[in-house]
Amino acid sequence: MDDDGPVVADVARALRSGARALLITARAQNPTGAALTPARAAELRDLLSGFPDVLVVEDDHGHAIVDVPLAPVGGATRHWALARSTAKAYGPDLRLAVLTGDPVTIDRVRGRHRLGPGWVSHLLQRAVVHLWRSGAVDVARVAASYTARRTALLTALTQRGITGFGRTGMNVWIPVPDETAAVTALLRSGWVAAPGSRYRVASGPGIRITVSSLTDAEIMPFAEAIAAAVRRRGGTRLG
Repeated sequence: MDDDGPVVADVARALRSGARALLITARAQNPTGAALTPARAAELRDLLSGFPDVLVVEDDHGHAIVDVPLAPVGGATRHWALARSTAKAYGPDLRLAVLTGDPVTIDRVRGRHRLGPGWVSHLLQRAVVHLWRSGAVDVARVAASYTARRTALLTALTQRGITGFGRTGMNVWIPVPDETAAVTALLRSGWVAAPGSRYRVASGPGIRITVSSLTDAEIMPFAEAIAAAVRRRGGTRLG
C-alpha cells in the first residue's frame, strides 16, 4: 500500500490468485496512517466489479479522529461490510462497534454472534448514543490535534534526512534498515517505538511511532533520537 490505500495492481494480483476477501482500513490505517482517497476507491471499485463474489470488509475505526472524508468501496461486490468502532474516539472500554452491509453478510455475522456473547450491553449502547448525540468528542479539534503532531514530527524528520509516512490518524511509519537496532536504540534514549514486524508481511522493515501523547516540546528531541537510530533514509513505499 501507499499513502492513498491499497495499491490497485497488488490487489488485482491477489484477486487473480484466488483471494476471496479484501479487508481495507478506510482511514488512519495502522501502522502507516494511510487513508483511501476517492480516486483510489473508484479504481478499486472498478477492479472489484470483475470479482463479484469477493467479500469486501471496510474497517473505519478512525472515523472520529480524522479530517479526511470516507471514500467507500463497499457495494462493488455482492457481499460487503463496513464497521465503525468506538475505541479510538471514546476508549476501548466501551467495546462497541456498528456494522452495516449486505443482508446476507449481516445475517451471517448475527448468526456467529449468537454463538458467542449473543448480545451487546444496552447500557453501553445507550452510553455511546448519548456521546454521539451530545457531541462529547469534537471531531474537528481531535483530528486537527493529531494532524499537527504528525506534521510536526514528519517535518522534523525530513529536516534530518529521514523519510516518514502518516497521512491520517495517530501513527507515523518510518522505514528503517534494521527494526531491532532502531527500536533498541530508541529505547536506550528513553523513547518507545513498535517494530514493524508486527504489522508487515512482504514489505520492508520499519517502525511505528504513535503521536497521541507527544507534546510540542518533545518533537525535536524525538526526531533527533529517531534520526540517530535510523542512520539512513528509508524507502518510499509503505508496503
